[in-house]
Amino acid sequence: MASSLATQSNAQIINSAYSSNDISQRKPMPLPSVREADVFWSKKIWRVVDLREKMNLPLFFPTTEMDGRINLITLLLEGIKNGQITPFDARLDDDFKVPMTFEQVQEAFGAESTTEEVVDFDTGERKTVVIEGEIRPNEIKQFLIKEEWYFDKQSSSMNVRIIGICPIREYTRSEDPSGQVLRQKIFWVYYPEARDLLATNLVLNPYNNAQSMTFDDLFIKRFFNSYIVQESNVYNNREISAYTSGRDALLESKRIEEEIFNFEQDLWEY
Repeated sequence: MASSLATQSNAQIINSAYSSNDISQRKPMPLPSVREADVFWSKKIWRVVDLREKMNLPLFFPTTEMDGRINLITLLLEGIKNGQITPFDARLDDDFKVPMTFEQVQEAFGAESTTEEVVDFDTGERKTVVIEGEIRPNEIKQFLIKEEWYFDKQSSSMNVRIIGICPIREYTRSEDPSGQVLRQKIFWVYYPEARDLLATNLVLNPYNNAQSMTFDDLFIKRFFNSYIVQESNVYNNREISAYTSGRDALLESKRIEEEIFNFEQDLWEY
């Protein structure tokens, strides 16, 4: 009887109808090389992916690990902590110039350690204690994506390459009675460096559980919704919010999107 139980306990448990492939061995989808001489036209675009939109929920959930899956910000933080990817300071620019340490990332989240005086209930004396700060991943409600659209005359096609990803934190200050929501860019991640990490972690495919999808698949195949907030321009690459707001800002975002689409269409005769 005991040997029978031991045999059962040693049996491989598959929590599914089939055995899945080892995701840790997956490689990023290869992208064709691009020669500078073949780029006929290009434009840099900055767009916001809001995690509260229905199509973008796979990037926000699960908030705790589930079936080996974690959300995007938790994955990036783990990659930074393990030294797999390098965060760059988002306060200066988006050109990946100044690397950050994990401790600096914690400070950007407002999770730095603080010292406070407390009363020891046993002795009645005051003493100083160190309170460790805590990163709150749920404060990341948006991601800013920097990408470049270009027309390759060798293949006669319009293509896009993601250059970087920046999480945006939304939070309120406890000492502010107005409860005003503040937005802060935490760090930039160079996307080509992060692809190996993104390609070995699954994200839920809301349309078909049988077709697994990695974070890299999601971004490369554009399974996300977003809106443009900035384009490369002569005005120091100013943001749309610098010259318009509200409904007009949304229309300006759509105009830039259509401009890119129409550029490719206008190159052809029908």
